[in-house]
Amino acid sequence: MSIAAQVEARIARMRKGTPFSIEGFYELGSEATVQKAFSRLAKSGEIVRVSKGFYVRPRSIESLPGVRVMPSPEEVAKVWARTHGYKLAEQGFEAAYRLGLQTQAPARTVYWTNGPSREFKVGNSIVEVKHVAASKLKWLNQPEGLILRGLSVMEPEQLKPEQFRKAFKRLSLNRIERERVLENLKHSTLSSQWRQKLTQIQSASM
Repeated sequence: MSIAAQVEARIARMRKGTPFSIEGFYELGSEATVQKAFSRLAKSGEIVRVSKGFYVRPRSIESLPGVRVMPSPEEVAKVWARTHGYKLAEQGFEAAYRLGLQTQAPARTVYWTNGPSREFKVGNSIVEVKHVAASKLKWLNQPEGLILRGLSVMEPEQLKPEQFRKAFKRLSLNRIERERVLENLKHSTLSSQWRQKLTQIQSASM
């Protein structure tokens, strides 16, 4: 089977509407040959380029067959991170907003990563991916991580105990889990002022 045929066969198995990276196809042959196959499929409408190096099999709405549903730039950014093995987390301001530690939502969608900084644009929507220190990406997909990133963009004097209680409530943490989270955060890379603040909160009734 030719490289072009292998590319086409693999793409045919891709879920419509889900973005994928061309880099995952380079194992099939030379980059030039794979890129040529992608170019031909894009011209025929079999795939659509949604961002640099990322494509999708177009998906239509049944009631509006002429309308193509495109993936969000967030989806593309997550595929990029998985492709390269990078960590990806919501930025600190988004974490603080989600936890109720701040009332103003971020104006732009930004993710933190241990990979290189870059932007993903799909249509008029843009997602910025910003390289940060590994310490800010600790505890991915855990409550400690979300709180750590939220606190990293705040000053200790800004935080009131009731805000922390609200954050714990949003995370649906029981008392034992709250104690564990506070202990972990106290031994994290947060400043000494933050550790002192967390000790005060821990001493108070949660």
